[in-house]
Amino acid sequence: MSKFIDRVVLHVRAGKGGHGCASVHREKFKPLGGPDGGNGGNGGDVVLEVDPNVHTLLDFHFHPHAKAGNGKPGEGGNRDGKMGADLVLKVPDGTVVLDRDGEILIDLVGPGNRFVAARGGRGGLGNAALSSKARKAPGFALLGEEGEEHELVLELKSVADVGLVGFPSAGKSSLVSVLSAAKPKIADYPFTTLVPNLGVVASGDTTFTVADVPGLIPGASEGRGLGLDFLRHLERCAVLAHVVDCATLEPGRDPISDVDALEAELAAYKPALSADASLGDLADRPRVVILNKTDVPDAAELAEMVTPEFTARGWPVFQISAVSRAGLRPLTFALADLVREYREAHPKAAPKRPVIRPIAADESGFSVYADPSEPGGFIVRGARPERWVRQTAFDNDEAVGYLADRLARLGVEEELVRQGAEPGAPVTIGDVCFEWEPQITAGVDMVRTGRGTDARLEQSERIGAAERKHASRVRRGLVDGDEDEQ
Repeated sequence: MSKFIDRVVLHVRAGKGGHGCASVHREKFKPLGGPDGGNGGNGGDVVLEVDPNVHTLLDFHFHPHAKAGNGKPGEGGNRDGKMGADLVLKVPDGTVVLDRDGEILIDLVGPGNRFVAARGGRGGLGNAALSSKARKAPGFALLGEEGEEHELVLELKSVADVGLVGFPSAGKSSLVSVLSAAKPKIADYPFTTLVPNLGVVASGDTTFTVADVPGLIPGASEGRGLGLDFLRHLERCAVLAHVVDCATLEPGRDPISDVDALEAELAAYKPALSADASLGDLADRPRVVILNKTDVPDAAELAEMVTPEFTARGWPVFQISAVSRAGLRPLTFALADLVREYREAHPKAAPKRPVIRPIAADESGFSVYADPSEPGGFIVRGARPERWVRQTAFDNDEAVGYLADRLARLGVEEELVRQGAEPGAPVTIGDVCFEWEPQITAGVDMVRTGRGTDARLEQSERIGAAERKHASRVRRGLVDGDEDEQ
């Protein structure tokens, strides 16, 4: 038996980026032909996408962990690693995505709407991409980054035009079954409906959806009964219809008191939607009162007595019987008119052309402040320095020197000097803490160390050039192949 799940906790993890490759090209007459290490592939993203064929969050209830593919490492011969595959998760229309603190990240409404829940890590650069005039043959490559990891809460809020509200056993499920082709469970005991039922109703040229929300009781907005779990399914409804049981035999209940109790719960419940904020609170939605079970003589008399009270409040009143189907036709046309008026007052925005605005990969700023847990220590915070630290292989001295060069160019060295950092002071960047060894500041005479150069490569180039020159002279007959070039 299938289950209806409308709230789940989802753990998403994007793929890791592949490491860059440190490789040197080799061929005849050129044993060290320069760096040719490829870049690592980017990790895959975890994407949530609205699919009209999905109606519940059941899959995530049984599989709460989702992980995208990792990027492959780069290889020699300037071959970049393969990018990790994106993981696309299908969610129902009306899914709200929240973070672990309850803040709304996005409201997914409309088929095809997408949200990147976790971004994949970047692949590390190979030594071919790191080579420059000052560093002709890097003996290192950058490491790939870890992908993002988040804990999300998915809540499903049904997308319906009309929401049926009423006490348990008021006949809401029966009404949905006769207005549409839906076949909800119907029984003669309270709380028969444990999940919202949706039905599609056609009236003339207008087609709209009706949501049967599980029975509400006083205190539902505070968690009593099932109301707190399912009141959110009314947030998107344009029209709220009170379904009143005029044939109830429970003491202390009558149509007017039932509607007043439900109105109090609707007024106390505060929706927190971003996409449908224009709808306002539930207390501001148009109302319709449906007096049900009028096929019972006593119920019909009671309906006649209370109709003027609801009419005085400005609410349309309809006396129906879901069993005998009496009064359904006027009710259907009235609901269609209210839905049509709402759609005309709130037209759907025409799809806009996507505007692509380049976003900086990282902020160039950083901050340096004293470490409260380490006397004389400092903490460096910033997107760039923290990312550079994650990409560095600290078992490679040349890679560490490259990191030091980058931090110096960014201005971290000067800022540490300005704040009075002493040599050997513990400096923390991201998850790494090291003893600071200041470099020679700009403006002071210094001997260049040539960090990143490779004497073997330069020597190989000179030998290879001499051998090619000698072979050319032999081909032209200028010298004997067995003789050394003078």
